[in-house]
Amino acid sequence: MYRIPQQIRFWLMALAMLACLAPCLFAAKAESFTGLVSDAMCGKKHMMEGDPAACLRACVQKGSKYALVVGDKVYTLDTDDKSTLATLDKLANKNATVKGQANGDEIQVSSVSPAK
Repeated sequence: MYRIPQQIRFWLMALAMLACLAPCLFAAKAESFTGLVSDAMCGKKHMMEGDPAACLRACVQKGSKYALVVGDKVYTLDTDDKSTLATLDKLANKNATVKGQANGDEIQVSSVSPAK
């Protein structure tokens, strides 16, 4: 029976441990963003005249995603969670704090709450 030398076993174990820890080491950290709840189609300026919250809801019903306006930046909010979507609907055109992972102009939402 062939026996693996101790030095090779050490490196194989080290490589296996690294493979197990890699997702933890490279996982993106959740961030917190505070801004105005909007929709991705309109962004900072709503196209329909009248109530901006009504415009936002109409755009979302037509397929637009919710968005968060933070200063001059508009982040598209990515979530399928019904509770989170209901909270975003309640906070239409109001300030909110969104927690999640940002990837460019999109936030993978983990939670939403009214801004304090």
